[in-house]
Amino acid sequence: MEILIGSVVILILVVIALSVFLSFVPLGLWISAMAAGVHVGIMTLIGMRLRRVPPAQIVLALIKANKAGMGLSVDPLEAHFLAGGNVDRVVDALIAAQRAEIPLSFERAAAIDLAGRNVLEAVQMSVNPKVIETPVVAAVAKNGIELKVKARVTVRANIDRLVGGAGEATIIARVGEGIVTTVGSAESHKTVLENPDKISSTVLSKGLDAGTAFEILSIDIADVDVGKNIGAELMTDQAEAEKRIAQAKAEERRAMAVAKEQEMRASVQEMRAKVVEAEAEVPKALADALRNGRMGVMDYYNMQNVMADTQMRETIAKSGPGKTEEPPKK
Repeated sequence: MEILIGSVVILILVVIALSVFLSFVPLGLWISAMAAGVHVGIMTLIGMRLRRVPPAQIVLALIKANKAGMGLSVDPLEAHFLAGGNVDRVVDALIAAQRAEIPLSFERAAAIDLAGRNVLEAVQMSVNPKVIETPVVAAVAKNGIELKVKARVTVRANIDRLVGGAGEATIIARVGEGIVTTVGSAESHKTVLENPDKISSTVLSKGLDAGTAFEILSIDIADVDVGKNIGAELMTDQAEAEKRIAQAKAEERRAMAVAKEQEMRASVQEMRAKVVEAEAEVPKALADALRNGRMGVMDYYNMQNVMADTQMRETIAKSGPGKTEEPPKK
């Protein structure tokens, strides 16, 4: 009985050891590689385990490249994985480029992948161009009419400029700028509506794909709509602004006139107060002159006669010609 238990324990330990060995040493993957004609040493696979590189990802990509007739080795693929690249995508891009007869080396594809661009999508776009649709671009012709233009840009990826080249946003911005410039230089919006292909030819001739990761094949105007009369609205706004300025100046002049009138009224009231004050002093002065002998009684009567004569003349002048009034009695 003890011998049987010992045999079972030994068998279990052997199974556990074998499982650990097979999990650490990818023996099945090594056999698959040998069967596919890819020579990868067992120590190389163990080294991948130690370097925390998944051997299956490297070996399967290597088998794929070998079957496609590409002379790749383990070291470049492993180095690309350790650098943070996508090994499967790079190998797929190389195979697609080879089938499409596009010159693309592993180093170039790895650099594009590490730059953050999808190298497989770029190769596919080189074979099958992509259509980029711009948003609605509003532009105003010289006659003040607004046009809303939407364009479709057909682009092809430029493999040589994928690293460091501008993306789709730059293409859209440049095409929008070209549309605004072309419409803005037109004398009338009718000219643009009659020949929308003029926008395409003008924009395409500007070389908008310079410095980008794409090559523009064509620019097609998808839709052109007539918008607002911007010129008329600007003239209306300007007239309204001038009207408000004129009203403000008129109100300023009115306020100044009112202030001037109030100031003049205050001056007149002040003068009247002074006259009343002076008139109040006249009887006192006459009494003082009579009392002190500086003026006689006859002088006083003569002064009264002069004043009465002056008042009579003023009354005649106010009544007009042909209207006479009796002089006041002395």
